[in-house]
Amino acid sequence: MATFSAVTRQHILQAIAEYDSRGRDDFLGVYGYDPSVGYTLLHDGRTYDPAAVLGVAHRYATGRLAPAHELSDGLAGATAILRKRGFDVTEPPSARPAVVAPARRAPAARKTAAAARPSTRTTTRAAAPERAVAMCPTCSMTLPATGICDYCS
Repeated sequence: MATFSAVTRQHILQAIAEYDSRGRDDFLGVYGYDPSVGYTLLHDGRTYDPAAVLGVAHRYATGRLAPAHELSDGLAGATAILRKRGFDVTEPPSARPAVVAPARRAPAARKTAAAARPSTRTTTRAAAPERAVAMCPTCSMTLPATGICDYCS
């Protein structure tokens, strides 16, 4: 079970900066987190997945990624920790059904010469997940390929 006492506001800001540089899909894919449903971390007008940001902040603080299942109370626990560090986290809307207005169709637009040209967009692929770095539980050094710490063995 991961403890988050070592995670500071600075570690969370580092995780948010990495989230911004990678983009949501790559960030979640690299670290193996699922998208958050309902809860969102708000910072500087942007939204983030709170469990993923907290897990990666734990990595910055301790060198070990905290998987989502190690959060003590799930998303509620993550939001409590983030709020203690001064961040704004929104909760899911109440269980009452939302009233949705019917969508109106937009008028048909005329084709222009720019719309007739073929698209030159490139497609992007999600990044492959990074391998977790093996760490020595005693001295927190990165383990060599043998899996035996050179300093503690």
